[in-house]
Amino acid sequence: MVGSGGYGSGGLHPSPITTLPAQTAGAQHTGLGCATLVHAFDWSGTSLGPITGWDPAVRAAVELVLASPVPMLLTVGDDFLVLYNDAYAEVLDALHPTALGAPAARAFGPAWDQPGLGDVIQQVHRTGRAILEPESQVQFAPGHTEPAFYTRGHSVIRSSRGTVAGVLTVAAETTHVIHRLQSLGELTARLAGALTIDDVTRVVLAYAMDSFDLDHCVLAVDDGLAYRYVRRIRGEMLDEADERLPPVWRRVSADPAAPAVAAAESGRATFVADGEPLNAVATDRHERRVRALAALPLRTPSLRGALTVGFRRAHVWLPAERALLKAAAELVAQAAERARRFEAQHGTAQLLQRSMLPEHLPELDMFRIAARYDVGVDGNAAGGDFYDAFHLLDGRLAMVLGDVAGHDVRAAAVMGQVRAALRALALTDPAPPSVLAGLDRLVGSLGAESRNEEIFVTIVYGVLDPSDGSVTLASAGHPPPVLRRAGRGGEPATAELVKVPPGAPLGLGGRWQTGTLRLEPGDTILMFSDGVVERRGRPLNDGLDALVTAAAASPSGDPRNMCSLATAAVEGTTDDDVAVLAVEHALALSRSATTQVAAEPTGPSRVRQWMTTRLREWGVPEPVIGAAILCTSELTTNALLHAGTPAQVHVDLNAERLLVSVADTGTRGSVIRARTDALASRGRGLGLIEELSDSWGTDPTVRGSTVWFEMLLAGKARA
Repeated sequence: MVGSGGYGSGGLHPSPITTLPAQTAGAQHTGLGCATLVHAFDWSGTSLGPITGWDPAVRAAVELVLASPVPMLLTVGDDFLVLYNDAYAEVLDALHPTALGAPAARAFGPAWDQPGLGDVIQQVHRTGRAILEPESQVQFAPGHTEPAFYTRGHSVIRSSRGTVAGVLTVAAETTHVIHRLQSLGELTARLAGALTIDDVTRVVLAYAMDSFDLDHCVLAVDDGLAYRYVRRIRGEMLDEADERLPPVWRRVSADPAAPAVAAAESGRATFVADGEPLNAVATDRHERRVRALAALPLRTPSLRGALTVGFRRAHVWLPAERALLKAAAELVAQAAERARRFEAQHGTAQLLQRSMLPEHLPELDMFRIAARYDVGVDGNAAGGDFYDAFHLLDGRLAMVLGDVAGHDVRAAAVMGQVRAALRALALTDPAPPSVLAGLDRLVGSLGAESRNEEIFVTIVYGVLDPSDGSVTLASAGHPPPVLRRAGRGGEPATAELVKVPPGAPLGLGGRWQTGTLRLEPGDTILMFSDGVVERRGRPLNDGLDALVTAAAASPSGDPRNMCSLATAAVEGTTDDDVAVLAVEHALALSRSATTQVAAEPTGPSRVRQWMTTRLREWGVPEPVIGAAILCTSELTTNALLHAGTPAQVHVDLNAERLLVSVADTGTRGSVIRARTDALASRGRGLGLIEELSDSWGTDPTVRGSTVWFEMLLAGKARA
């Protein structure tokens, strides 16, 4: 009791305090405020005694706690009876209200014995000295996965006689600060893996919108005389949220009235707490509704840009928040500069690589040809893989796939010399042994000239006779091609490795023998580099078996589909370049048509009209026409929007399938295969393509990229 416990009034008259009826156990619930619960609690059975007999100083401390909007905890007496206010009840979560009035050890359970709670309060109670905990983790409720962080101050409450009556704990939550600091660390990690400006933009916009709960965010970078920017608005459906698509960049002139431009040009950050910061340059209602805006410069020796973040309500930019935003802007600026350097280097390497590959493959009446090249490592180096296909003087077709060891400009230079020499030799004497013997002398000479005996070149070279489909092949240390035989008489398709006599790599003075095969109508031969089948730590035969299995299971032998299938046939990633070349002996002549699409809003509708007319003329079934037009419209829209260049739509129809490709000449990246359950806006169109087509893929070209899809007709197309 208060009298016997030493906390009595000692002759002082306590201030009036309302005593409510004792609360029953059934009435204790979180719907009542802590003040009501404290006054209704039956304290007579505790060391404090009835509420009317409390020491005035203790009573005053309790009233202070209950009236405060700041989380406060009061532990009183030697058994540390627990009292707290509504704000602290939220900290206690599931422990409220049963913790009220209970000794701390029982009220908090195991949490009382954790470092930073019971030990600190007991120390303050024992010594009378206050303690400030700059940052501590609070997690009372068992099973909580999201701990809260607080800055807590503990100080003694003395009775009217000057003795220590209890400990007052004032808690200021810093969870949001901790989370923002943690997210800043995550931003640093994600920016480290961002290779391009598009990558940086996606990372930054996601970080800013999530960490600051923004209504408006813009990242802008200089682009010569003007600026280009990407904007994110709360609740807006944007297709750049789909990782397969580049962000939608918009251009803006260097108008100093725009906060982003002003920050980029001046290098100074500005913070508007309330007003109309974008009104002078607003392009829509979203920007006119922004009231609070922070504009952070992104400045490096080679980059000018800005990051702006805003709210539709008034917002005071506190010093800690300003510092955090400025730190984030510094990280973004450095990442954007790295990305710009990478894009310049990558573009040069890619141009060098692709300039050494054929820009167009030959066209034959009954044979279709496709190829694909993917740069390995980080995509920032020219490689030594190459492919080629060209007409010989006697009307036959030469086809080759080779690999020069290395991932640098030197490997690409050797590759270019080998490819050029191969064409010259083949146009003189196309016989595979003669061509490989001449290349062997060239590679040996290059090695001796550079005093480097480690030039390692492998090649598989073949000559196709279109009159009968016969192919003569020779290999210089290269993996054998895969031959896919079309199923006949209702039998499934099969695939196997071509039995090519093995030969030494070029430059070693070897001798080469030839093997022959015949491509029957429907058959496809696939040449590939070792990057297709080699995986670190796994036997080569595993990769070869996987490729053969995938080729046999392919729904068609179309060469474009076979190239796409080959690059994804073996699980895992490769550090090597990947090159594939496929040639199919068609079952029948195909019909084809091509149209150019201008980079304007009417482009997709013009393509739809053109395709509808063309496919109906060819007798394509209406369900196929509808699905093909939907897919083509989506691909055309993406090409015009994201590449920003005119597009070329090509349609090829035979008795088996309809093949549609959309090519652009942009350099902003290409669509890549991804999960279709995470698509947004126009990205959902790509999910539809995956659902409606039998296969689809993307091929890099010398300039730009080509996205294609194939629909099997199963004999439904009318001649």
